[in-house]
Amino acid sequence: MVSSLHVSPTYLAVLVSLLATVLAAPRPMSSFPLSMNLQRRVPQARSADDIAAWAKMHKQNVEAKYGNPSLMKKRSSGQNLIVNQAADSSFFGSVAVGTPPVAYNVILDTGSADLWLASSSCTDSACQGIPPFNPSSSSTFSASSTPFNITYGSGEAAGTLGTDVVRMAGFAVSNQIFAVCDEVSEDLLNSPVSGLMGLAFQTIASSGAMPFWETLVASGAWTEPLMAFQLTRYNNDSSAEDLEPGGTLTMGAVNTSLYTGDIDYNDIPDNETSFWLQTISAITSQGSSISIPSGSSALAAIDTGTTLIGGPSSAIAKIYANIPGSQAGTGNLEGYYTYPCSTNVKVSMSFGGNSWPISNADFQSEQLNEETCVGAFFEVSTGADAPAWIVGDTFLKNVYSVFRYNPPSVGFAQLSASDIAMNGINAAVPSATVASAVAVTVSATASVASSTGAAIAVASAASATASQKPNNAATLSFVSCSLSVLLPFPVIASMMLYLLV
Repeated sequence: MVSSLHVSPTYLAVLVSLLATVLAAPRPMSSFPLSMNLQRRVPQARSADDIAAWAKMHKQNVEAKYGNPSLMKKRSSGQNLIVNQAADSSFFGSVAVGTPPVAYNVILDTGSADLWLASSSCTDSACQGIPPFNPSSSSTFSASSTPFNITYGSGEAAGTLGTDVVRMAGFAVSNQIFAVCDEVSEDLLNSPVSGLMGLAFQTIASSGAMPFWETLVASGAWTEPLMAFQLTRYNNDSSAEDLEPGGTLTMGAVNTSLYTGDIDYNDIPDNETSFWLQTISAITSQGSSISIPSGSSALAAIDTGTTLIGGPSSAIAKIYANIPGSQAGTGNLEGYYTYPCSTNVKVSMSFGGNSWPISNADFQSEQLNEETCVGAFFEVSTGADAPAWIVGDTFLKNVYSVFRYNPPSVGFAQLSASDIAMNGINAAVPSATVASAVAVTVSATASVASSTGAAIAVASAASATASQKPNNAATLSFVSCSLSVLLPFPVIASMMLYLLV
C-alpha cells in the first residue's frame, strides 16, 4: 500500500531554496541549450564632471579599439547566464580555465578576438581585488615567451601567451591559446572581472590565435553554427544594485523562448570575417529618415563589448538635429550631444531588413542634471581598416541578436514578452561557477613561438570527446512556475523556481 504524503509549506520553501543552490551549475541535457550568466553592476551617483570624464574615456576606448590594426562528432549547444555591470556599462560571463578548472568572470566582447586574464603576478592597481589566473595552479598550463599586448584608449594589458584547457557553456577546448597579463592599466578591469573573452573572428586577433568559439564551431561541435545574446536593461532603474542579472549567451543554438517572430539575418558584406559587420541601410530620428553615408562608410561592427553607439560626425549631427534642444558637447563631452531629459527620443536602425527601434531609456545614456541628458549616439573616428560605425549595447538591449558563422551573418529578432519582463527585475545575480560536466571537448592545435613571433592556433581535426548523454546537449533550463517559459537567469524564489532538468 502506498501511503499519502503531506508536505508542509515550510518544507516546500526549504526545498526550493536547496534546489536553487544545489542545481545551479550547468549539466548535460538533451532538450535546450546551455546558458552563461551575464551580470551588470550599477555605479554610485556621479557628478556631471565624472560623467563627462567617463564619456571621454569611452570615446577614446572605442577609437583605439577600432583604430589601426594592431570527423564525426556529437554536436551540442549551451547557454550561460550573463552579469550586467555598472548600469548596462558592460556585460560579463564566466569561463573556467586549467586543471583543476577555476572559474573567472570575463567581459564578453564580439568586437575583439583575444582571450586574456590578469595574472597572479600582476601588482598593478587594476589587478587588486579580482581573482587572478595562477599558472602554477594548473597542471595542464603550458607557458611560452611569446609577448602579448592589447591597447585601449585608457590603457593596455600586456603579458605572455600560453595554452590550457578553457571551458564555457558546457564546452571545453584543450590547448587554447590565451594571454596571461601581468601588466594591466587602471580602469581596464573592475571587480569581479578578471579579463576579456573575444568573440570576433581570428583574423583580428592580436595573438593570432583562433578564438575559443571559432575552434568549437569550425570543429562542428555546435548543433547550429551560431551564438546568440539577450541583454537586460537596468540603466533606468534607480533601485538597481551594483551587479544585476544580465541576460543569456547561447552557444550552438538559439533560445526560442527569448524572441518572437523570425530572425532577420543579413550577410556580412563580402564575407569579410573580421568584425561582425553589417551595413546600415537606414536610420530614423524622431520619425524622420536621415541621410547616411553609403559604401564602407555605412559599415558597422555589432559589438557587445561597447556600451554606446559611435558613428561618423556628419550622421550623428543629423540624428540630433531632429531632437529639439540638443547641443553639441564641449570639453570632455566633445563628440557627444546633450538634450532635454524630458524629450521622448525615438531612433531606429535598419541593416537591410527590419527597422529596429531603440528605447528612450537606452538612448538616454547619462543625466547631467535634472534637465540635461547625454545621448547614446556619439561621434567616433576609426582607423582605415575598421568600420565607420560601432553599434553597442544601446542597440543590442532592444533585440535578440544572433551571430552566425556559416553563412557569415548577423540576425536580429523581436524580444519575447517574458524576455522584456526580465528588465529591472529584482533577482539573484549569477556567479562564476565550474560546470559539473562537459558535453563536448575539442582540441586546438596550438603553436606558440618561443621568442617574439606571433602565436597561431588552428582548429584540430581530432574528434570531439562527447559525454554519455544520449543527445549530448549540455543545457541549463530555467522553468517559471507562473509563466512556464525558459528563463534567461535565476530569479527570487518567491516569484519563480529554476531547475536543471
